[in-house]
Amino acid sequence: MDLKKDFNILNEIVYLDNGANTFIPKCAIEKMNDYYTNYSANIHRGDYKISLKASKEYDETRELIKDFINAKSSKEVIFTSGATESLNMIIYGYFMNKLKKGDEVLITKAEHAANILPWFDLENKIGIKVNYIPLNEDYTFSIDNLINSITPNTKVVSIAEITNVIGDTRDIKKISKICHEKGIKVVVDASQSAGHKRIDVIDEDIDFLGFSAHKMLGPTGVGILYGKEELLEELDPFKKGGGTTISFDNSKEIVYKDLPYRLEAGTPNIAAVLGFGESIRYINNIGIDNIENHINGLKEYLVSKIKDNKNITIYNKDVKGSTFVFNVNGVFSQDTAIYLDKFNICVRAGDHCNKKLKDDIGITNTVRVSIYLYNTKEDIDKLVDSLNNDNILEESLGI
Repeated sequence: MDLKKDFNILNEIVYLDNGANTFIPKCAIEKMNDYYTNYSANIHRGDYKISLKASKEYDETRELIKDFINAKSSKEVIFTSGATESLNMIIYGYFMNKLKKGDEVLITKAEHAANILPWFDLENKIGIKVNYIPLNEDYTFSIDNLINSITPNTKVVSIAEITNVIGDTRDIKKISKICHEKGIKVVVDASQSAGHKRIDVIDEDIDFLGFSAHKMLGPTGVGILYGKEELLEELDPFKKGGGTTISFDNSKEIVYKDLPYRLEAGTPNIAAVLGFGESIRYINNIGIDNIENHINGLKEYLVSKIKDNKNITIYNKDVKGSTFVFNVNGVFSQDTAIYLDKFNICVRAGDHCNKKLKDDIGITNTVRVSIYLYNTKEDIDKLVDSLNNDNILEESLGI
């Protein structure tokens, strides 16, 4: 599956930082250019042709996303600026009004900061308790650990479907069943799973879910908040402003519009949403199952090529998925990334917006390779050849 012809920038580099940001196919860029060039009007406000065209395509993108995650209604799809805003809207707009002092929220130490910090804030503001579901010895999630962590005070389980460092996939359907039998709400961070595997919010019985366009071939500045309609009806608008109300008057009485518009204040990132629609069509044309198989195959190929290199410590060798996390022994992770950049190989180094995982993994910084649909075995071979260099220690340290 060689798709590099659809991504001009890939002719010059080996890009393996897809967990942070993916590239945008030509078709999505062309759609955004077309909007800006030919009908750059606001949506749902004008009664003239170009505004009606923009509004129609915007609404069609919402329908595309509804089908992509198999939501019951497009009312359950809210456009945001990204997964961080989606999670913040869920936590502050819904749970801040529902939880009380002593209620427990369960997360793991493998979560992204966007799924940790708002919960910490609620702990400080209203006295909820944030506790951790223990990870296995290989830093992965287990259902048994979830079951053993639930207490009578547990009201929310908030976890990533696929984590952004270790990359393990959690069985959301099973998690939801266990939680809902005990009246516990389930919040899913799908930032690393949307566009990588099939998501079915009905089958998995997900209460709330958030993800970003820019991690699945879309532009930056666009995200999705999904919630069951009855829950979104109780979510307090995170932002107040134009496009959300039917009326407001001197008595300060506000009458909000129906979903989804009551939760989408202000002029949205229209061009990016339209571009995201093309990105989803591109993914649909390839097939989400084909994408998942391709990613898993490249990860297995990478592990097979590098597992015997005694200069490298791998932290998630046996985990399927897109991420490969390692360190070159004796070399700081950023130095490894700078070394690989000399070969035009782009990887991520650091804590990956996850400062709690170090409690379990024992180190702060790692190198992360994250694979996506346009990567090839040739990309992996170039990475492996660079890491198998006998002089890597000296070259990384500048000796």
